[in-house]
Amino acid sequence: MRSKMKRAAAACLCMVMLISLTACGGNKDSDAKGNKEAEKSSVIRVGSKDFTEGMIVSEIYALALEDAGYQVERVFDIAGSVIHTSIVNDEIDLYPEYTGTGLLSVLGMDLITDPQEVYDTVKDEYEKQFQLTWLDYSQANDGQGLVIRTDLAKELGIKTISDLQKHASELRFASQGEFNEREDGIPALEKTYGKFDWKSSKVYDGGLKYEVLSSDEADVTPAYTTEGPLADKDKFTLLEDDKHVWPPYNLAPVVRDNILKANPDIADILNAISAKMDTESITALNAKVDVEKEDYEDVASEYYESIK
Repeated sequence: MRSKMKRAAAACLCMVMLISLTACGGNKDSDAKGNKEAEKSSVIRVGSKDFTEGMIVSEIYALALEDAGYQVERVFDIAGSVIHTSIVNDEIDLYPEYTGTGLLSVLGMDLITDPQEVYDTVKDEYEKQFQLTWLDYSQANDGQGLVIRTDLAKELGIKTISDLQKHASELRFASQGEFNEREDGIPALEKTYGKFDWKSSKVYDGGLKYEVLSSDEADVTPAYTTEGPLADKDKFTLLEDDKHVWPPYNLAPVVRDNILKANPDIADILNAISAKMDTESITALNAKVDVEKEDYEDVASEYYESIK
């Protein structure tokens, strides 16, 4: 009898140990899976468009995230025509975008010129259509503009596009050609400001526009408002679009919703960066790379250290 009882007790003990081991094994598998998921979610894929400004700003984002303890994978040099598809297809987690690009190029909506209204519109539509979040927009605006040689601007008292229109007959205009015909180029300007009766109008390669101005072959040319050469205000003056013919192109991080839900502090990290950026600072960063030929990573690192 005692022998049977001992055998039964031993069997029970073995069963308990087996259940315990199985449970422990299950916990290990679960923990391992959980750790892998945690590791995966902690890697943030930062995308960048394929031009200087895009890479500088994306690198600044990446540095800020790394400083906060995130592991970052840089997916840079993506063509502007496909970067929206990249984030929608889960190939990247975030990238810097322009509010005007979101409004006109991605959403295909009508022109809006108020910065806050543009931002509110793209923020709402991106959330509804793509499950993407626009974080705070910065004051850095890389939009369309007109630039004049500073010596002439001072001589003629030209500060705005309205001033320019009044003096157009005294000035030589240079463009890459497309601007003269494009809906948001000369046609939009003349619809808003009146006709521009230039002294002369010639077509040059767009990459040579600042050389054309510097060599006194022309006086005025279209520009994007954060181009590096514009940092030299002794040479070039960016005119105020005082009647707001062009939409704003404010920089802001666009982030996948699932990434923000898993890592809500990313919003605070990147919003703090946006709060420091403006058109003048971004122009200066572009100048260091495009004019002074510094490495974009060094430029981004130096700037990040100065604002963090």
